[in-house]
Order: sequence, then C-alpha cells, then structure tokens
Amino acid sequence: MNNYAVIMAGGIGQRFWPKGTSKIPKQYLKIENDNVSMIQQTFKRLEGLFKPTNIFVVTNGAYKNITKKHLPKIPEDNIICEPFGRNTAPCIGLTCLFIKQFNPKANVLVVPSDHIIKDVKEFQRVVNCGLKFVGDNGGIVTLGISPTKPETGYGYIQFDVDDLYKVILENNEIELTSEQVYKVKTFAEKPNLETAKAFMESGDFLWNSGMFIFRADTMMQEIKKSLPDLNKALKKLEENILSNDFPKILEQVYSQIKGISIDYGVMEKSENVYTIKSHFDWSDVGSWDEIYNFKEKDSNGNVTSGRTVTLDSKNCLIINDQRISAVIGVEDLLIIDTDNGLLVCKRSESQKVKEVVDYLRRKGLEQYL
Repeated sequence: MNNYAVIMAGGIGQRFWPKGTSKIPKQYLKIENDNVSMIQQTFKRLEGLFKPTNIFVVTNGAYKNITKKHLPKIPEDNIICEPFGRNTAPCIGLTCLFIKQFNPKANVLVVPSDHIIKDVKEFQRVVNCGLKFVGDNGGIVTLGISPTKPETGYGYIQFDVDDLYKVILENNEIELTSEQVYKVKTFAEKPNLETAKAFMESGDFLWNSGMFIFRADTMMQEIKKSLPDLNKALKKLEENILSNDFPKILEQVYSQIKGISIDYGVMEKSENVYTIKSHFDWSDVGSWDEIYNFKEKDSNGNVTSGRTVTLDSKNCLIINDQRISAVIGVEDLLIIDTDNGLLVCKRSESQKVKEVVDYLRRKGLEQYL
C-alpha cells in the first residue's frame, strides 16, 4: 500500500500534572478511557486504515521503551526517536525521510497521539477522502473540525466556500461516497471570545485539528521552499540515514535545528493547502477541564475515578489513584490526587496547571515532575 501514518508522540503534557509527568507523559495515560492509553486509542483508529508496518511513531528517545510497551504491533524500526523536541516541522520532515525510503510519493497522514475522537468511522471516512485527494492532486490537506461553540483554545482555518473539489471513493469498506475538499484561505491563531463568536457566525471557519495529509514528496518540496535551513539539515540527515552513525549525526543536526511548527513554518506560507470540513466529535484535550467535558457525569454533574465520597458537591472532576477522597460542599473544582502530588483547581483555571509545572522546575523540584 502507498498509505502511511505518523503518530507524533513527543509531548510531555505539562497541563496534566500531577498525573502526567516527564516519565509518563499524557499520551501514555489512561485519561479518557480507563482501559486504554491515549496513544493506544490513536493507534486503534489508524489500524483500520493502515497496516502496522506502515504506521510510524515519532517520540523522544526517553520514551522508546514505553512506546514499545503500549504499541507492540508497531515494528521497533518504525519508532523514530528525536534527541530533542524541535516542534512539528522538524518532526514531520524527519519522518518523511524515513517514509521516502519506501516510496517518495507515499501518501502520509500525520496525527497527534493525544486527541479524543468519538466517531472513529467518520474519522476514517474523512481520512480516506484526504488520502485519495493528495494521491490524485498533490497539495496538503488539513482536517478542519466544524466548530460547535466559540472556542478560544483552538486555532482556526478559513476556507474558500467557492473553491471546492469533490472526491468520490467507490467500493470502499468505510462506505464513503463523496466528500468536498475546500481551498484554505488563511489560518488564524487562537482568538479572543468576541473574535471566536465572529468566526462561528461567518460559517467559513473551522477548528484547526493539527492533523494533516500530504504526499511525502510534496511536503519535502514545501519545506525546501519555506524553511531552507531545515531543508539543509534534512538533506544532511538523508545522506546518512543508512549509516551506523546516524543516531550521532541526528543529535548533532538536531542541536542546531530551530524549532518551528508545521503550521507557521509551512502551512501558512503555502498556496497549496486544502481542508476537509469534518464533523466527528474531536478534542485536543489540552486541559483537565476538557477531560471533564468529555466524561460521563453523575446526577450532580461530577466525574469521579477511584474511591471517592461526594456530599453536596457539583460539577467536579475528581481523580484519585490510591487513597480515598472525600469532597464536601464544593462546586466546579478539579481534584487530582496521585502519589506524585495533589492538584486542587477551579475548572475554569485549568490552563494554569502549566504554571505550576514551571514553578516546580524553577525551584529545582524536578522529582515531582
């Protein structure tokens, strides 16, 4: 098959302290599902479309063993270890080098390892459409999510309602008949509430899911055009990719690479970007509050995990790893109790958890991270 998938799994998930730590980042936690980690859920969504031998994982070298444990079906050679995190553009460029060894014109889907997607069948339907589109037309397709509220925590994509293409798949197990692919007009950063409401009302803005589909040769050409320094670094890596010294050369090259996102470095500069207006339930799960929103709640609006007693308490997320927790007379709180630490926070303040992590690091308290 000419289709490949890449799972980006290098993040450390600082907003999920104290459960997520530098040793066990968010993607390896059983956050949304008590039986399956987030990276395992991601793999399961892809397994219906790609052979395990065609699925790659990019992660930090420190997480290679835990990745193997969570994803035993993926060949060890398909786990690409970055020596340092350098954001998504170098990550995607590096993976394209490996995939090019099999097929320079391979169709590639890139997904983060820590998203929640409820309707897997619809997700697979949209991905199949994107793979066919780039295979036939080139370009880069980004999966846009139809917004359900004026969200300020996501970036947005504006599409051209008059510049669209129809993709038809026949005899497909996922029952796809046709889908519309739109030309992207512009990308927008995370807006304030007023701007987010305007985006909703306009009808031509989508949430930017951070999931992309492209041909490997197309992406390498776009990097060459927009990020010449990164292209030069990737060329050096490609020349040595089969060398026994490749890990050492990779570390040397990465130490000099400037970190930049694929959105800012390539997508926003390219004139060859398209989007599919997707309707599956999706969240990039950037905070504990988003976990609360997705979880099933009891009659008082509480979400609990572990041994917990709640009295006169409403709309709380309570996660308790070992001890019993008693919560009395409170509302709208996050209470996360682990061996590593205790977090008590207003749900509306959940984005500030990262500030706690930064504080602990500044104070030399890395043992809690």
